[in-house]
This record gives sequence, C-alpha cells and structure tokens, in this order.
Amino acid sequence: MPTLEATPFPYEFDIDHIALICIDMQRDFCLPGGFAESLGNDLSNIQPCIKVIADLQAAFRKAGLPIIHTKECHKPDLSDLPTAKRNRGNPKIKIGDMGPMGRILIDGEEGSDFILDNAPLEGELVISKPGKDAFYDTILHEYLMKRNISNLVITGVTTEVCVQTTMRCANDRGYDCLLVEDGTDSFFPEFKEVTLRALTAQGGIVGWTAPSKRVLDLLAAL
Repeated sequence: MPTLEATPFPYEFDIDHIALICIDMQRDFCLPGGFAESLGNDLSNIQPCIKVIADLQAAFRKAGLPIIHTKECHKPDLSDLPTAKRNRGNPKIKIGDMGPMGRILIDGEEGSDFILDNAPLEGELVISKPGKDAFYDTILHEYLMKRNISNLVITGVTTEVCVQTTMRCANDRGYDCLLVEDGTDSFFPEFKEVTLRALTAQGGIVGWTAPSKRVLDLLAAL
C-alpha cells in the first residue's frame, strides 16, 4: 500500500480507491469581474495554487485515476439560494445579479464555469453545489460509494471556506482526506495557515496535509 509522508503522520492509501477533488476553480472566484472581486478580495492571493492543481490533474489523468470538479453555483430562479446568503457580505454585486461574466454564481453562466487552467476533461465528474459543502444536495457521496473511493486528495479554493467544509464533511462520512498544502489558497493567507493547523491537530482530527511534490513524486513512481 503506497505511503506518503504527511502531517501529522504518514498517509496510506490504496491506489484503486483514491480520487482527486478540485474545489471551485471558477472564474467567479479566480478572475477579475467575478463574485470574489465584488467582495473586495485580492485575487493575487489565490493564484499560486492554480498551476499546482493543473500539475496534479495531469498526474492523476496519466495514472488513470478519477478527478472530481466542484463549482458553487445556483439555479437561475434562485430557488436554492437563501436570502441570508445573497445578502451576506454586503457585496457590490449580489449572487444572481448581472456581472461582467454573466449572472454572478448562476449555473450555466460564464462566470460560474471553470478557469481554463483547471477545467475538467470529458468524462470527469462535475458537481454543481449550492453550498460550501460538496456533499450537500449533490450526488458526490453516491458517486464515491459506487466507485469504491475511500481516500480523497483535496485541492481548491478557498482553504477556510469550501475546502475546509468539504473536508470536514468527508471526514464525517468516513473518507480519509489529504489536503494538498500548496494546492489550496485563501484570499487571507493567515486563514489558510490556521486552517491547515486546525485540520491536522489532535492527531489528524480531520485529516492529513502534504505538499504537492510528495503526491506527484509518489504517483510518478507507481
């Protein structure tokens, strides 16, 4: 069984039961004119993980391993969008409003789609999720069970919001999760640092973390 040096202790997995999850690498979060920028966020803080995720996607594809892409978005009629979420943060442009890339965070609009660097290939699962948790009101758990997936390598944005939420909810469902340290970023670097520490505290109470190089080197050696 492959073993990866990780925090807080080595991460073991069966290569036949592992998948890569890429969380919310969308234009609305990563590019100018999107929802993230409307909240006043500095987009430069999340740029470093983009290439790392692209490298991991290439390695998983070469190894023939499953990749799952999530995107946070809502139905055009906003029926799955709580009023409290739409108003939270007092954004310049609210979810559902028209922005430079179409309606903000609405499924099917240009802004809700993936950035080219991390876009899914045909056959890779895309999960449209209405919340921060990729398991909430989606088919993710059923898909993973059907594929007999027990281990998740997690990447994406932002570390302390959708990434952390999904990892915690995966842990509650029995999945062993490894968060790639340089494969995730936050608009607030200090939040990322604290989140990494919190997830691996108390003997890995939520899961493991490791740099991408260790994951890439292990996959290349298999």
